[in-house]
Order: sequence, then structure tokens, then C-alpha cells
Amino acid sequence: MNIHEHQAKAVLSEFGVAVPRGFAAFTVEEAVEAATRLGGPVFVVKSQIHAGGRGKGKFEGLGPDAKGGVRVVKSVEDVKTNATEMLGRVLVTHQTGPKGKQVNRLYIEEGAAIARELYLSLLVDRDSSRVSVVASTEGGMDIEEVAHSTPEKIITFSIDPATGVWPNHGLRLSKALGLKGDLAKQAGKLLGQLYKAFLAKDMAMLEINPLIVTADDQLRVLDAKVSFDPNALYRHPDIRELRDESEEDPKEIEASKFDLSYIALDGEIGCMVNGAGLAMATMDIIKLYGAEPANFLDVGGGADEAKVTAAFKIIMADPNVKGILVNIFGGIARCDVLANGVVNAVKQVGLSVPLVVRLEGTNAELGKKIINESGLNVIAANDLSDGAEKIVKAVRGAV
Repeated sequence: MNIHEHQAKAVLSEFGVAVPRGFAAFTVEEAVEAATRLGGPVFVVKSQIHAGGRGKGKFEGLGPDAKGGVRVVKSVEDVKTNATEMLGRVLVTHQTGPKGKQVNRLYIEEGAAIARELYLSLLVDRDSSRVSVVASTEGGMDIEEVAHSTPEKIITFSIDPATGVWPNHGLRLSKALGLKGDLAKQAGKLLGQLYKAFLAKDMAMLEINPLIVTADDQLRVLDAKVSFDPNALYRHPDIRELRDESEEDPKEIEASKFDLSYIALDGEIGCMVNGAGLAMATMDIIKLYGAEPANFLDVGGGADEAKVTAAFKIIMADPNVKGILVNIFGGIARCDVLANGVVNAVKQVGLSVPLVVRLEGTNAELGKKIINESGLNVIAANDLSDGAEKIVKAVRGAV
């Protein structure tokens, strides 16, 4: 689960992390009030969306020379003008895709005298089962570009969960960031605070870009992006309250209610599969036959009729879907149970696009019998390759 920048900074400040003063604003009036409370003389008006690249982003409906989603201004009146222009408008960045995201809230923050911009992040390293620290002197840039152009400027090390943060970790971080003296001490302290927050709140990723050195030699978190392990949210009702469903695809929200792994994509062929690996293979083979998947959807190994029915409804709710491929390999989940779910879902929501079903594994023959006797207009597939080929041809009117 992702949260907004202002929420991330509020969470980090609970652990003593130094962040600039700022206030969230949902209206122009609240933006003006926030600026008045901050007092100036410099303000930063920040669009709050779940995507990076806001500063370089472009607002729909404004000219190519218009400012991006993060603007530095020098008066309360300028805050009002920019808030009026930004709120309710769609911001397009390299991470949002061409559809962009509508700006429904702003963060009005005090300006900072920036001497240097650094990069720092913590994330779960599944290979070592530890928290990894990623640091670079190239703050304010996309870390992917740094990794591509100057990988030697990215330093990574992990923290043993049995010991936590030790002084040597702080020394490694300060060396990686080129910090000395009191700044090196601040870096060590900051790492301890961030690591504590990361564990306490079950974070999956914590990115600070940039971490700044101010003109008076203080470390400050100027931007923060945090995501949380969704499997641990039951332990954090306070974090669950921060969820902004307006930033999420409604289909993905619905899928989460049924514990379905669903991610919306831009293609035309809906996929319903049991098993993440099989779902990836299904998407790949659809592309091999010249089409694009409309979604990733794993109903899980223990799927029942209710889950399958919900999954089918979610796929059908996507107006881009021109055909559906159901690819089931029965193991823990039986093919007959999943077949009943497909039949029930079609009867409830109707079927206006071609449907190809491939069943294999436990009770596969019984599942095929249920499909064949349902009276549905279903195209049977012998294997995955056959299923992908048939659904692509069906979508293109060749069947």
C-alpha cells in the first residue's frame, strides 16, 4: 500500500526524522491558510499523487511551457494562484503513463536552502532476508537513470536483523554520501531512525529523494515515498487509515476485497489464471501471438466459486477487454470448482466477448463437462499455446 508524501513525512517524524514544516491542503482556501501559518518567505506547492517525477510532469490543458507539479513561490498570493491552477487538474509524469493522475490534494511546505541533494532508500532484500540500504550522491535524479549511466555512484549494503543498525553502518552511509564531521554523525542517527520506522511500520520500501544538506549543514528529508507490506496492514490500523482509494484502480480495489492478485494493464485480452507463475506465462504467450494482456490476475491456488465469480466480474468491468482467456491448472484448486465459478459469473454478468477456457489437472474432465453442458458460447483449448492462439484469433474476428 502506498501513501502520499505528506503522510510519509508525518510517519517518519514520529520517529524523530527531521522534515521541513508543511501542511496538506484539499482546497485553495486550505492552501492559503497553510502558507499563512508557515509564514514564508519561500513556499513549495507540491502535487500529491502516487507517482514520481512530479516536478517534471505536465498538467493537461496547460501549455508546454507551464510549470510542473512541484512549484517554488515567494508569496501567499502565489500559493493561491498555483493551488487554483493545480487542484482538480490531471498531472502526467513518466510514472503515471499518458492517462496521468488527478491532483486532489496539495502539500504546502516551507522552502529550504539546498546545498546538496543526496539519495537514500531502504527496501527488503528477499535474497538475503534483510533490509538493504541504497545510497548515492546523485540525489534529485531518477535512481534508474543513475544505475544505468553511473552505477558506480550507487552504494548498497544490508543490515543484519539480529544486530540492527550499528555505528559501522552509519560510517558506511556517510562515506557513500560523502559526508564528514557533524553531517556524518547526523547520517548515522538518521539511518537508525529510518531503520526503526521501517521495521515498526512493516514498510516494504522507503525512498528519500532528495535527502538534502541545507546551507547551514543540516540533513533534511525533502521528499519521501513509502509503501507498506499489505500482508501486515492488519497490525497497523493507523496506516490503513492513510489509504487513498482515489489513487487506485477501482478494479484493483474490488480485487483486494476477495484476496485476488490483480493488476490492470493496457491490453485487450483479459486473463484469469490460478498461480502467479502461470499467469506470467499466460501473459507472455498472449504477447507471443501478437496481442496484449488486459490484466494480471491470479485467483490463487485455493480459489473457490466466489473468488472465481468475483474475478470474472472484475475482468468484464474493464471496457478495454475484447476477449477472455481462462487458464486453469488444477492442483489444490479443482477444475470443476473453478468451472462452476466461471459458469455462475457468466450467467450473472453476461458474456459479450469471446471466451476461451483451458482446463488441466485435478478434475479437468469434470470441469470441461461442466463448461460444455452450460450452454455457454465457450471456445475450448487443448493447451496453453492453443488457448492463446484461439483467443487472439477470436478477438480479431478470425473464429
